[in-house]
Amino acid sequence: MAKLHPSSLRNRFAALPRALRLLVPIALGGFAALGHEAWMTGFAAVSIALTLAFLILPEHRRVAAWFGWLLGLGYFGVTLRWLIEPFLVDPMRHGWMAPFAILLMAGGLALFWALAVWVSRWIAGRSASVMFWLPVTLAAAELARGHVLSGFPWGMLSYTLIGGVGDVWFAWVGPYGTNFLLLALLGAVSFCLHKGWTLVWPALVGVLVATIGLQTLLPRSSDSASQSVVRIVQPNAPQHQKWDREWMPVFFDRAIELTGDGAAPDVVIWPETSVPALLDFAQPWMEQMSLAARGAPVVAGIQRREGDTYFNSAILIDQPENVTAISDKAHLVPFGEYIPLAWLLEPVGLGTLVEQVAGFSPGTGDGLMQIDGLGLARVLICYEGIFPEDMQRGEVRPDVLLIITNDAWFGMGAGPRQHLMQAQARAIEQGLPVVRAANTGISAIIDPWGKVTDSLPLNEAGYLDAIVPHAIAPTMYSKMGDWPLFVLLSLCMFVGIARRKRIRIDEGGSQV
Repeated sequence: MAKLHPSSLRNRFAALPRALRLLVPIALGGFAALGHEAWMTGFAAVSIALTLAFLILPEHRRVAAWFGWLLGLGYFGVTLRWLIEPFLVDPMRHGWMAPFAILLMAGGLALFWALAVWVSRWIAGRSASVMFWLPVTLAAAELARGHVLSGFPWGMLSYTLIGGVGDVWFAWVGPYGTNFLLLALLGAVSFCLHKGWTLVWPALVGVLVATIGLQTLLPRSSDSASQSVVRIVQPNAPQHQKWDREWMPVFFDRAIELTGDGAAPDVVIWPETSVPALLDFAQPWMEQMSLAARGAPVVAGIQRREGDTYFNSAILIDQPENVTAISDKAHLVPFGEYIPLAWLLEPVGLGTLVEQVAGFSPGTGDGLMQIDGLGLARVLICYEGIFPEDMQRGEVRPDVLLIITNDAWFGMGAGPRQHLMQAQARAIEQGLPVVRAANTGISAIIDPWGKVTDSLPLNEAGYLDAIVPHAIAPTMYSKMGDWPLFVLLSLCMFVGIARRKRIRIDEGGSQV
């Protein structure tokens, strides 16, 4: 029997029956997605899956693009499986749409990967150098995915590193830069395995040592910003009951009871849309909240209206009759709170769909809110917390990131955990603590190195009293953002295009 070598894997893959050639990339993508699970080592899952994918990537551009699409389909299908949960809130009406939603979303996002693979093969031709171009094109595709049509950067490969040694990369280069570093590392490993170079193993040790060295350069202060006690209230209102007229008072009274229990806190945080009334009509509710807080300021999620325009907002109540600050959600959920490219749909008779879905307008403020006992907070409402660039609005650096969310939409498993993981990434990137209040959990305090210092379990009602850690010095990423990565990837693509024009190789391998 011939000895199996990494360089022969592509030929062995090409010899498989067609059905298996379709299933293998889907399976590899799904396995990589397991890196987001708590029980799986993220780096191991992604490394094994993508290294194999790099080694067996087909040589023909069109076939390679299909391979990349199937790889992305498996990855996003498993990562975003929680997307079926919103359709199961009212299963009789919307349940039938769940499989179509996950297939369309996963398939649409996989197009970014398909294009990246096609471009890498276009540049490299049939040569093994494609393993060096794939990290460039895939990193660029992920950067584009985070911004095109307002972006959807959920479930990036880099998030599988959260909680491990690779955390430090987020502080230096952010999530998109970490994508590139991870992919570049796997591309180099794949190339070395393909060539049979044993140099790869000491090189990996060198990367580990360098990463640990970067950790030592981060500030390590653990002092608390103050001795103020912040109370996070988690009412645990299931989404199918949250807006039921009979249940709304039940959940509100539960939150009031949790606010007023025990020793009085210094600050109270309620989650997204936790006040069951528009701001115009919420005075009786706010009076109860302020009284239950016993003099502490209360930050709470609420919906408000200005004429015919509606906003998903957070308010600061410091007295029974005094709302001292309002922060409106600026980054809305596509197809949930607004319709992308709505102006194209209305002329073709889909104006009713636009009116039904586009219920909110984006806020225009900087999201900053001065809160006694907490400091200057950047308030992020649910979806806003997944965008690293939204942390950098304005000239003033906040003391803390405050995320209020309603993760009841995301079900009881993967969605809330992945959302929490992205909040951890925001803490590391900015060197700021995070206070996270979630309706059904996971509510948490996160230190500026991304460690969850205290939390409330998923799908349990309760409150959490905690002292918020102090911020550390601004990280390199918080100062530079994604511009260095954008310039680097652009330069690499320019070199690749110039190389392609200089030496054009047809699919048969002859020079033309």
